[in-house]
Amino acid sequence: MAKKVLVIDDDPVVVKHLSTILNDHGYETCTAGTGIEALEVMKQEKPDLVTLDLEMPEEWGTRFYRKFKKDPELKDTPVLVISGMPSRHLSVRDAVGYLHKPFEPEKVIELVEKAIGK
Repeated sequence: MAKKVLVIDDDPVVVKHLSTILNDHGYETCTAGTGIEALEVMKQEKPDLVTLDLEMPEEWGTRFYRKFKKDPELKDTPVLVISGMPSRHLSVRDAVGYLHKPFEPEKVIELVEKAIGK
């Protein structure tokens, strides 16, 4: 069974791009455009890893991160921060990696494979 990655980003172009990269490398994807939506998707889908944008409308990625880390069923899910905000990754201390937009597809796959395997 393919490992599942939740792609969280408010930009539909980024969501599609990341989903395509991940799908092309054998990962299943689910998506969310806001932190609020992402928490519901996480509870339903139980992804193996989350890619997280930090600057989103309604709820910033860091706030979503703090919320999901309080949930005993979700708190151990690895997070890969993919954001256009330099140095904001420091607010997600235990992220498995940080990529600045624009990102190289190969680097995404490298970090995902390192965190959860194939």
